[in-house]
Amino acid sequence: MPSLNLTRDEAAARAALITVHACDVHLDLTGAEADGATTFGTVSEIAFDCGSAGADTFLDFIGASVEEVTLNGTALDVADVVDGQRIHLRSLAAENVVRVRATGLYSRSGEGLHRFVDPADGRVYLYTQNEPADCCRWIPVFEQPDLKARFTMHVDAPADWVVRGNGAEVASSGDSSGDFSGTVRHFAPTEPISTYLVAVLAGPYHQADAEHTVTTPDGPLEVPMAVFCRASLAEHLDADRIADVTRAGLDHYQERFGVPYPFGKYDQAFVPEYNLGAMENPGLVTFTEAFVFRTEATEIQYQGRANVIMHEMAHMWFGDLVTMRWWDDLWLKESFADFMGSASLADTGLYPGSWVTFANRRKAWAYVQDALPTTHPIVADIVDLDAAKQNFDGITYAKGASALKQLVAFVGQEAFDAASRAYFREHAWGNTTLADFLAALSEASGRDMGAWAAAWLQTAGISTIAVERPSAGDTVRLRQSGTDPVTGEPAVRPHALVIGAYREEADGRLRASTRVPAELAAATVSVSVPGAADAPLLLPNDGDLTYATVALDPESLATVLDRIEDIDDEMARTVCWSALWAMTRDAALPAERYVRTVARAGASETDDGVRQMLFSQALTAVIRYTPPGGRRALLDVLLGALADQVRTTGSLTFARLFAVAAAHGGGEAELLDALANEPSAAAASLEPLVTNQDLRWSVLVALAARDAVSDDRIAAELARDETADGRRQALTARSARPGAAVKQRVWDSVTGDESLSNELLSASLRGFALTDAATAEPFTEPYFASVSDWWEGRSIEMASRLVRGLFPPAQELTPGTEPAEHPVVVRAGAWLDANPDAPAALRRILVEEQDGLLRALRAQAAASGEVATHAGPYVPNELLSRLIGDRMYSVEFVVNDYVQLRFDGSSPASGPVVLNCYVWPVVEADGRLWREPDLGYADALRQLCPGTVTATSEATGSGIRIELDTGAVVLHPAREDVFVEIAELSGFADRAWMVWRPGEECFEDLR
Repeated sequence: MPSLNLTRDEAAARAALITVHACDVHLDLTGAEADGATTFGTVSEIAFDCGSAGADTFLDFIGASVEEVTLNGTALDVADVVDGQRIHLRSLAAENVVRVRATGLYSRSGEGLHRFVDPADGRVYLYTQNEPADCCRWIPVFEQPDLKARFTMHVDAPADWVVRGNGAEVASSGDSSGDFSGTVRHFAPTEPISTYLVAVLAGPYHQADAEHTVTTPDGPLEVPMAVFCRASLAEHLDADRIADVTRAGLDHYQERFGVPYPFGKYDQAFVPEYNLGAMENPGLVTFTEAFVFRTEATEIQYQGRANVIMHEMAHMWFGDLVTMRWWDDLWLKESFADFMGSASLADTGLYPGSWVTFANRRKAWAYVQDALPTTHPIVADIVDLDAAKQNFDGITYAKGASALKQLVAFVGQEAFDAASRAYFREHAWGNTTLADFLAALSEASGRDMGAWAAAWLQTAGISTIAVERPSAGDTVRLRQSGTDPVTGEPAVRPHALVIGAYREEADGRLRASTRVPAELAAATVSVSVPGAADAPLLLPNDGDLTYATVALDPESLATVLDRIEDIDDEMARTVCWSALWAMTRDAALPAERYVRTVARAGASETDDGVRQMLFSQALTAVIRYTPPGGRRALLDVLLGALADQVRTTGSLTFARLFAVAAAHGGGEAELLDALANEPSAAAASLEPLVTNQDLRWSVLVALAARDAVSDDRIAAELARDETADGRRQALTARSARPGAAVKQRVWDSVTGDESLSNELLSASLRGFALTDAATAEPFTEPYFASVSDWWEGRSIEMASRLVRGLFPPAQELTPGTEPAEHPVVVRAGAWLDANPDAPAALRRILVEEQDGLLRALRAQAAASGEVATHAGPYVPNELLSRLIGDRMYSVEFVVNDYVQLRFDGSSPASGPVVLNCYVWPVVEADGRLWREPDLGYADALRQLCPGTVTATSEATGSGIRIELDTGAVVLHPAREDVFVEIAELSGFADRAWMVWRPGEECFEDLR
């Protein structure tokens, strides 16, 4: 059923009109265990005031039917007041009570009240998930975050079920009365909370109780705790470990925020077929049951779960106690919770390396999202609920958290925490906007934070930070560049960061000989960094304090590519890996170079999460960024590196990565078969891996994608693992098998069978995506012909999965063509042109998918030499063409202000010549702008003209003159923030007059 779509203007008008006080809810879940049950009874009674007597408003409800509506004791005509998803309430009094009796629909999409039947034992489990606006799928409510109310729940359910709500259970009764019969559990009223936070859990859940006492200034605070999961998973639930993390979090946040935990009990439920990682329902936090590890778990899995526990707990303050007024300020809870998730793990000592994991995984997500055409400021423009649903993204979460980490570096943790405490005290149980938090932050820090917020929260795009090293001395130039892709204006942000200079020590390791703090508030700043001139690695953003792409200087880039594994500091290596991946995604570093670097050095990383991310990125580089002709060989390089680790270490992490990569083809069939063996037949070194059921399924999916297993073999594995996970994995394996007939069956199932749950739908889509371009091609036209119907006929969750999951996969660039000419790129553009009024959320998905395809095709083109390689506005393609003429060269790599070219053996050199070309910034002297004279331009030219044996450079009255024995280069002063460059070299026919304007891709011929 389609989702609710409320506009921001409608919500503002309703909030200006009414004030909601209380909502009393009665649910009848007694029929949930019946085979094929689809509906339940729901009654909602809401007390609210109206600021303008006689005005009209409306309730929100999406269900099977509405049976009764009573307003202030008067029964209303249901046919007259119910209009689709709205229940109209007319001629309101100053004080009102509305009662609605309705029939709700159980969800199969994870939206609203979700019903799941456990294939292991046939038992039924229920839970709710509302965000952003699905409470109205099971309760008639005023569905918007700034109409808070006290919710009192009464739930009629089977007597042997566990039933939980936001509040504590205060009574139960087996009596029948009114519209319901059965055992009724009554729960205490909540404090004022938003509708998206109301929650119910019901079913034969396994329950593990615990307790904790938090020390507060007002005395001890008892917090009852409980952990829940399905009964069939009970043996795998490590409740004590979960409780230990929870206790640490409750203590830490009480100390840091100065406000005691405000919601009484602390329940945590791990539930099936969950759309999210978790949800911060106060008093009843829900998590995906993927966090109940039924096989051996890695350390990064435990850390990931602990991070999510801390993230959701932070929401008890940021989001639940104080809530954003509208979804524009979603960052006020999600950015803060994402930041606090990692900060709390580090601060409590549970996982001291949590910021490394954040830098490698969460920020990588943000950088990808921020490079899309659909990027947006952290404080977004959310016009309706459809837009809100799409903005639970890498900007709102990870970029926002990165900005907050930078904020702490900028103002200090003491000021940040003081602002948080004041914010909670001032706005407890209320709703806020950006202005409210900025007011608290400005007061606590003693600084006007408006400029900081404007630069960081209200602009989009990624800054690029670079350090230009001197040829001598210690003064480096730190600079930033960036453009807001939304406005097209330059984006200059204040960065508090550290520059590290790394040198080799006696043991061969590279360690920081100095780390210098710096503030970069303008485009450039000069900083004294001892030893900068000849340090093998000069690293801006050492420690990863700010959010920016790092552009390594040529010497540092060479060091990183050749010996990144020798860098001793884990965070420094992570920053360097991030820089390499950004270059790869931008087609500035060939995918092959990145993959081979990961294959050589990735396994030496000490953090399990970093290893996972590196090899996952390398796989992306192989299957998306590598030309088809070189893909198999490069995949074998990656598989070989992973297989070596599996054989020598028996690592579960590397075995999982190997299985995922092997699903895309390649060699190492012998190891893949060995991992699929029966445990009794497995080699001793592989026995722990062969008995890991989750790994067995990953291996089986890989074999299925290679057409190396039959349906009977898949069925036999499912008989071994008759669980929800087994059912889902078997579906993926069947869907992964190659061939047009298989893929057609999957297509028909996911597009035609609306009874598929969210998880089963995604399982099928994962298998469908494992295909080749030729097999995928026939589905292109049906895809574009169907997306609008999917969006109109399905909930936004299910429609989004279909639109993303069925976008034509496995596309390859035809030699001799441009990426923009690719048929799928063209077809996507045609759809977007023909559907300008399609829902913005649907258009956003298609724009993002088209952009991802274009990025992949550009990388393929660059690697195959089909198009010129460049990265951003600093590559002097036009100037190089003037200087180089018809001489043949290949692009080794390009990064920001540096390009390395390799020439063949023709004139002007007798052998291969590498030319390092730069575009340098100007410097101010004598009231004029000059190119810096000491950056080695003569050295670069001497590589191109090897007959030159002497060279000098000096600043002159008319410019900077570089004397060569074969000619001269004069660098003239700039005009209005641009510079003119004149090159006069023997052997070059043309005199090149070129001007570079910041923000443009090439030089302009001024002759």
